[in-house]
Amino acid sequence: MDKTVRDPDMPHNETSDISKARLRAWLQVLRVSRKIEGELREKMRLEFGSTLPRFDVMAALYRSRDGMRMSELSSALMVSNGNVTGIVDRLVTEGMLVRVPVENDRRASIVRLTEAGEKDFAERALVHEGWVSELFSDLSASDADALIRILRTVYHHNEAHHD
Repeated sequence: MDKTVRDPDMPHNETSDISKARLRAWLQVLRVSRKIEGELREKMRLEFGSTLPRFDVMAALYRSRDGMRMSELSSALMVSNGNVTGIVDRLVTEGMLVRVPVENDRRASIVRLTEAGEKDFAERALVHEGWVSELFSDLSASDADALIRILRTVYHHNEAHHD
């Protein structure tokens, strides 16, 4: 039942109702996203003494086994090069990543996981997957699929408007 309060002197405006419903949906997505991200950050800190951005860098490189240029990595993570550089530097120092020079471009390098980095990430990824599954445990598989379809629709609609 719609509990929208309307001014009796104003005609019913279906567009306004849809707009308000979409705004409520956005606020709910934002609230849930922030809550889940906060939970995952805290679990990552407590369980591994690490950070979610570090995990994200390793995840991107795990998916790209041949490695990535820093600009590609930044783009994949949707952050600036400066945000990624410090994390990459620490992971290189710890032996989790290696920088490989790019032929014919002295300024560029490819960053990729080392064998130790792959092993470390694989262990963390398994635990992370369990955390996410637990956080979404109230969703059935079909609910999860429906949510993915809805969010992809929104994403692709907005990608089309920005290309």
